[in-house]
Amino acid sequence: MRVVIVGGTSSLGSALKSALSSRCKVITAGRTNCDIDFDLTWPLERMALPEDADVVVHTAAHFGGKTAADIVEAEQVNVLGTMKLCEAAAGAKARHFILISSVFASLSEDSAQYSVYALSKKHAEDVARFVCASRSLPLAVLRPSQIYGAGPRFRVHQPFLHAMLDKAKKGEDILLYGNHDPRRNFIYIDDLTAVISKVIDARIAGTYSCQHPDNVTYSQIAKAAFQAFDTRGSVRFLRDKPDIPDNVFPGDDALYEAIRFCPSTTIEDGLRRIAALS
Repeated sequence: MRVVIVGGTSSLGSALKSALSSRCKVITAGRTNCDIDFDLTWPLERMALPEDADVVVHTAAHFGGKTAADIVEAEQVNVLGTMKLCEAAAGAKARHFILISSVFASLSEDSAQYSVYALSKKHAEDVARFVCASRSLPLAVLRPSQIYGAGPRFRVHQPFLHAMLDKAKKGEDILLYGNHDPRRNFIYIDDLTAVISKVIDARIAGTYSCQHPDNVTYSQIAKAAFQAFDTRGSVRFLRDKPDIPDNVFPGDDALYEAIRFCPSTTIEDGLRRIAALS
């Protein structure tokens, strides 16, 4: 099986390559250190993909920001880039397209977490469905929750989680704002690559939530961080500070039922793995 990973040096792309290489011919595409030079901002006519790839997995993304330039670039990369990539995949006679979106694509405009990243991911899903349907290219859209793992790239995208790990490693207290213990959903990188691998094998099509079955609180994460490093700091709430809201999404097991696999790495296990590699 020939699998093209676009965004081949991203944290997810690199992990997915490692997970698939033992049984697939993996070809990476991206701006640096990939098998094929590829940039989502290129014009369509320059976007050449290998002919007859069994699967194209789109892991590249712009994570947005608040400036006008950030907003424009996020739409150019995430939306127009995805549209052109779908066209290129269809032109190369790919048999399956997998778009790694985000659970944030389902956020409503009144959410405190709503951003150009969420907006552009929703737009990316819409254009992928439109192009793939018009080109008869089977499409799977996966919406993972917050992805975590070891290494600097994961630190960039999950700074608060890694800040807690840094405190725990030193045995320092972890301070949380407010009286509310906010809930989040994290999926460990190895679980996510296993899900994608099984989506490839089963030729899954459709749009699916891809979360861990259990939500976790900030205090649970903090306690797991202390356990991971076997240190004795404490978790304290600064009750004069404003509360941090929950950011969790309705559970949906449809994908896991289809592939007969469910993420099983607990936050305690995941942080232990990160600590062992730090």
